[in-house]
Amino acid sequence: MKKRTNYYQGLAADYSRPGLVEEPLKSDLIALAVNINKMQEKSLPAIDEDYTMARIEQENREWWPTHCEALRQGRGDILTGEYRQELVYFCQDGPFYGIEEQKVREQHWWALIAQPGVCMAWPIVMFHGEFVWFEWNCIDDQTSETLAKGSVSWVRRGHRGGCYFKGEQLTFYRDVFSSPELLQLITRN
Repeated sequence: MKKRTNYYQGLAADYSRPGLVEEPLKSDLIALAVNINKMQEKSLPAIDEDYTMARIEQENREWWPTHCEALRQGRGDILTGEYRQELVYFCQDGPFYGIEEQKVREQHWWALIAQPGVCMAWPIVMFHGEFVWFEWNCIDDQTSETLAKGSVSWVRRGHRGGCYFKGEQLTFYRDVFSSPELLQLITRN
């Protein structure tokens, strides 16, 4: 039988299920996320001898836990900052071209998956150069009901480039649009 993979081996934190990440690491990851977003350059950097694919993959591995914590904390400001202005986003409600086009729709998704009483987890994450592929799920803390799940592919040019392509399959079981109260939580920052 094939040996199972620990997808979080070598990463700063394990987000494969709820309850694995404690303070002060959560706060440290949020601070790192803010700093990573500040590194994004106006133009997509070239992949060359100074900015290699190996370095980009290492930066994507460093970034990954910050992304997970930003979602768990409902930090829409950080999540938006991960994208390039010219983002291309393919999903069932898309395609969306540019960071403004997807913003209205995606904030509802973020509000639903980051709502109080729900925990998001990413049981699988894989890296290959500038490609990051993962599966996610959201579970209600009270009912153990699956609210939503999906699989996502990001093309992310490390810290200097950010995400310029995202393809996602989302399935929402309980809600499709968030309430105004939940939407306020995700857009407060």
